[in-house]
Amino acid sequence: MLWLALHFPRLSLDIMERGTPGVVPFAIVSSPSSGATLVNCNRIARARGICSGMTVAAASALASDLRIAIRDESGERAALERIAAWAMQYTPAVSLSPPAEVLLEIEGSLGLFGGLGRLQRRIARDLAERGYAVHAACAPTPFAAQLFSRAGLAMRIRHGDALHHELCRLPVAVLDHPPETMQMLARFGVHTLGECLQLPRAETARRLGPKLLEDIDRALGRLPDPRPSYAPPATFTASLPLPAPVEQAEALLFGARRLLDELCGWLVATGKGALCLHWMLSHERCAETRVQMRLVAASRDPEHLLNLLRERFTGIELPCPVTAISLHGDQMDSLSSRNLSFLPEEQRGQESAVHLVERLQARLGAKAVLSLAIRSDHRPERAWRLCRPGSVAASGIPPEFSARPVWLLARPQPLREVAAMPYHEGPLSMLAGPERIESGWWDGHDVTRDYFVACNPARSLFWIYRERNASPAWHLHGIFG
Repeated sequence: MLWLALHFPRLSLDIMERGTPGVVPFAIVSSPSSGATLVNCNRIARARGICSGMTVAAASALASDLRIAIRDESGERAALERIAAWAMQYTPAVSLSPPAEVLLEIEGSLGLFGGLGRLQRRIARDLAERGYAVHAACAPTPFAAQLFSRAGLAMRIRHGDALHHELCRLPVAVLDHPPETMQMLARFGVHTLGECLQLPRAETARRLGPKLLEDIDRALGRLPDPRPSYAPPATFTASLPLPAPVEQAEALLFGARRLLDELCGWLVATGKGALCLHWMLSHERCAETRVQMRLVAASRDPEHLLNLLRERFTGIELPCPVTAISLHGDQMDSLSSRNLSFLPEEQRGQESAVHLVERLQARLGAKAVLSLAIRSDHRPERAWRLCRPGSVAASGIPPEFSARPVWLLARPQPLREVAAMPYHEGPLSMLAGPERIESGWWDGHDVTRDYFVACNPARSLFWIYRERNASPAWHLHGIFG
């Protein structure tokens, strides 16, 4: 087996800063008390001399414009779960290791993604694009991969001999044991895992507890280390707090893109596509703004979804600045992969038409863009209905409709008769017909008509009918293109 460990050293800071580009000094504190210390800070704050462990008062003295947020441990756990769901597009064997690590068993994925180096670089690049700083390391055992990633070493070890050699060089601090254990090891003059292995096992276990040596044995593969697989939730929900309030809806697209990337990774892992997305924009002094995105066809293309969201945000006026963005997707549909070719395909044209309809809906509103569906009725004016695009599966046109024009008049237009013949821009001559329609007695709108295809001297084609037992008898109902 081969494990890839992803360690997120700045997870508490990343979940706060992902919403907007970092332009001001920003820090995370451990608690809201006045004596709280900084857990992490961004690059701009470090350039001012601020570092982790400082008190809020000391940090504020160095940067008067320092923005501070309280650490959100539940938000970190939720972000870790979203990363795990996103990572399932690379391998189905993903495991969580709170508070800041995700493990991937990637032995079976190397051939698909072009080898270990390419896969590791791709995952690190994609996570960086989503706003997460990550240390990635690979080893034959999951705990060894974790230790290398905690040390910030991008190791790619695949054999046991190299594993033992490199593990022995790691500092004991990567084991994350209690401070009392670390202090006692320092008094013994033990600073690396290799030096720990040279101590008498019985005496070490008696004085420091068995866990220290057991952890090293698990890293070396001497003890079993089963890791439970992560199962993604049935629905997708993600929130993104903003470091500073945002006043323009278009400025929210930076953070929204990162939520969409996580959503699409989750959709790829679950083999689904989104049909409806709900965006919630939180405000400080007023109720949240809700934005709904309905799609004609299931999609997991982040660029297409972002374009639709951009259209929706263009016409939104925010009642007050936004402090957080939330995305919820509960209407999903199975979306299988399809083969591609070097030649143009009809499917591409169909996808372009669907994307056009969705963009029109996003800009004009769902009620402004409708589709037509065929009804089981012989009367032309009742043989169709308006519906939401995509709500009715596409079906073929019934054979009896093949000789009918696409353009029907809103109301049939009476025609005058000249020498017992219908007249419209000249006398009409019959080319085809009659098609008798006698229907509707059950709903009070019964008709008894004989339809003809006719043309005038200018060779324009019309669809006309003669109503029996009515005056005037002849009517124009449609025009052929």
